[in-house]
Amino acid sequence: MGSYKGEEQHHHHHHRNESNCVLVHGPIIVGAGPSGLATSACLKQQSVPSLILEKSDCIASLWQHRTYDRLKLHLPKQFCELPLLGFPHNFPKYPTKHQFISYMETYASHFSIKPRFNQAVIKAEFDHVLGFWRVKTQDFEYISRWLIVATGENAEPVIPDIPGIDRFKGRVVHTSLYKSGSVFKNQRVLVIGCGNSGMEVCLDLCRFNVIPHMVVRNTVHVLPREMFGFSTFGIAMALVKWFPLKLVDKLLLLLANFTLGNTDQIGLRRPKTGPIELKNVTGKTPVLDVGALSQIKSGKIKVVEGVKEITRNGAKFVDGQEKEIDSIILATGYKSNVPTWLKGCEFFTKDGMPKSPFPNGWKAEKGLYTVGFTRRGLLGTASDAVNIAKDIGEQWRTIKECNDSNFNYLPQRNVVQNKVKK
Repeated sequence: MGSYKGEEQHHHHHHRNESNCVLVHGPIIVGAGPSGLATSACLKQQSVPSLILEKSDCIASLWQHRTYDRLKLHLPKQFCELPLLGFPHNFPKYPTKHQFISYMETYASHFSIKPRFNQAVIKAEFDHVLGFWRVKTQDFEYISRWLIVATGENAEPVIPDIPGIDRFKGRVVHTSLYKSGSVFKNQRVLVIGCGNSGMEVCLDLCRFNVIPHMVVRNTVHVLPREMFGFSTFGIAMALVKWFPLKLVDKLLLLLANFTLGNTDQIGLRRPKTGPIELKNVTGKTPVLDVGALSQIKSGKIKVVEGVKEITRNGAKFVDGQEKEIDSIILATGYKSNVPTWLKGCEFFTKDGMPKSPFPNGWKAEKGLYTVGFTRRGLLGTASDAVNIAKDIGEQWRTIKECNDSNFNYLPQRNVVQNKVKK
């Protein structure tokens, strides 16, 4: 079977049979982003092998293929480290996209993590007869006692249904395909969305003599990335250890108004719920300003209300205005893709998020786990990965004690096992 590369490397993990069925001795991890890598490394520390299935051709594919050139981490590096291996000391406080990717590659290499690439999971389902998970890709069916969902909150771009967008004659791109403002030079660009991506894309466009019009439909919290030389997020994390959340939010907003001014006056109305509470409850991240606000104040970025419809040459807005536009950029975010492939599971909502909120969303039933769905970024990912590895590590040791000489806890029914020759 020529397409089955690397089988010899993984002989201690699995068996194979003629019907493309692969028995995985450790957990199957779906997704080779930061969540999958962190979990694999933590499992390795517990002496538990694992197999990562990744639909693309590389690790951290979202970072490698779907991010714009000027992207930097929004939080200081100490809040974005994965377990067991930190960032290099010479990295700046806010590493660039390329530095983060190199950190991921170093991380995978350091822990000898070798995902199986180009294995898109079509369907994963618990087999109640065998008592194991069956995970199907286009090439194989993998079977394991444990399944770890590590595809994350940002697996697929969200493409909103905007009336008239089909007849627009200009270019329409999602930020997942946006690299640089250079291709939009001297254009009038409508940016739909005012989160961190929308703000940063607008800022990037300004460097290329573009007049971005940023659509702000809803309320939004904008905070300075730093206050008095300290990370705003770091300040918030320190304060919530000592004070009630609502009080911390009030303090943050007081400081934000002092440093940024009243954002309501420039069309960015704040939600009634505070920024940290809102993030915890809904997952909606406050915008950490890296320069877009001053461009809004100077008029270089225009803030517009919601779009009523897109026309052939532009857009009509809910306030009655109409503008001619050359291109549209959708800064409309991402969503989970779990419901498209994980079947027969009531642990996830229809939006593909665990029903149990943080910190209890990492473990479901029947050997199912989730990592990276905490709405708390890489800090949440690290927490999940450590918990999952400890939990599976204990089960692994118990099973090993019962079956020390062999792995006959694997399902025997309907599976022919052929041990791969070393």
